[in-house]
Amino acid sequence: MIITTTPGVEGRQVRDYKGVITGEAIFGANLFRDLFAGVRDIVGGRSGSYEKSLREAREVALGELEEEAHRLGANAVVGVDLDYEVIGEKGSMMMVSVSGTAVVIE
Repeated sequence: MIITTTPGVEGRQVRDYKGVITGEAIFGANLFRDLFAGVRDIVGGRSGSYEKSLREAREVALGELEEEAHRLGANAVVGVDLDYEVIGEKGSMMMVSVSGTAVVIE
């Protein structure tokens, strides 16, 4: 499955458009991770635990997108857009959403 942010796949013709598809992943923030991330904000540096959580959420959302494309009979997803949001009471959850157009390419 080709998944790309570009509007097409270079050198390949789009034969059929299957429609807009999405994938989402929502993860709750962990108290200890928040505590250590706060310490890193004060002393500087990157928060590896948050980066890992965001990476996992992105992989889940892209996996859902790919599953939906397969379900529709597509072999590629073009025009993919990734969005990151903090949601929930006091920003207690992270959401990664991804959307694109499922297509059949030659």
